[in-house]
Amino acid sequence: MKKIVTIGGGSGQFALLSGLRDERDIHLTAVVSMVDSGGSTGRLRDELGILPPGDVLKCILALSPYQEIARTLLLKRFRQNKRLQGHNAGNMLLTMLSRYTGSFPSGIQALAEILDVTGAILPVTIDKATLVARLTNGSHIYGESAIDVPRGNQREKIQEVFLVPHHSDAISVYPPVITALREADHVIIGPGDLFTSIFSNLVVPGVCQALRETRAKLLYVVNIMTKFGETHNYMGRDFVSTLEACLGRRVDGVVINTRRPDADLLENYSSQKAEFVTCDFTDASWFGRTYYTADLLETSGDIVRHDAKKLAALIMRIVSGEQEADACAAG
Repeated sequence: MKKIVTIGGGSGQFALLSGLRDERDIHLTAVVSMVDSGGSTGRLRDELGILPPGDVLKCILALSPYQEIARTLLLKRFRQNKRLQGHNAGNMLLTMLSRYTGSFPSGIQALAEILDVTGAILPVTIDKATLVARLTNGSHIYGESAIDVPRGNQREKIQEVFLVPHHSDAISVYPPVITALREADHVIIGPGDLFTSIFSNLVVPGVCQALRETRAKLLYVVNIMTKFGETHNYMGRDFVSTLEACLGRRVDGVVINTRRPDADLLENYSSQKAEFVTCDFTDASWFGRTYYTADLLETSGDIVRHDAKKLAALIMRIVSGEQEADACAAG
């Protein structure tokens, strides 16, 4: 049985896990970012001093065989009670279970048991922290939600992100994460926002070192669209080089969508200053690399995302050795 670890957060990791959930002969472990600071999650974190439940809840739903009905129930938001208004049922349930069991990982395990989740879901850290971005002009932005949604029409590029602990001198990785990375056969990074979903995991001390030392093959799923304030004007090579600079090593394979969304949909995204991610494979930065290209696009609801089934099918072919890499000239 192949051991696969995914690293990320948000809707990208949800899509990947949803696609891989029913595949046979694999064991999934999701390593999840712990810096979400928006919406219901942010309010619970501020009011109760808990770890943010939002991204963990997405992973639990993705790995449950009751995903559709569970999403309907657990993502339903309260409206009548003023204190509960705006919160969803899943976040409240996970918060209650965590407090009753005495730890956030135990709460995750309890909710996963209720929903018959297959695989494991691990918070990258159980230390409370705030994600901070340092921009090229030297200014700082505090909090995942503020980094995620830039204000105004212009913003300097992100130079680095780091974590500021709330109640301790340092942040430490949750130990089972290191064990999972060491024992993995494949580690899949992404898809997801580069700085807020992926780097927020990698900047936890010990994670990059474990990824440099693991015997696992590292696969990186490149985003389909750029994001203003994070990856504006990025090409595929920029995603890869920025990630590898953080990792301190090369990834073993890069997964890239090749199908371009319709012009009308791209026009809608241009209002958000988001662009389709292109790759020029004649560029020297791709020479000697292993990369896999395919139509991985899903655009229902006028939202550009990775198709869960297409992505999972490609990942499984790569993991099993059935998928040949695209030809790449030696550099």
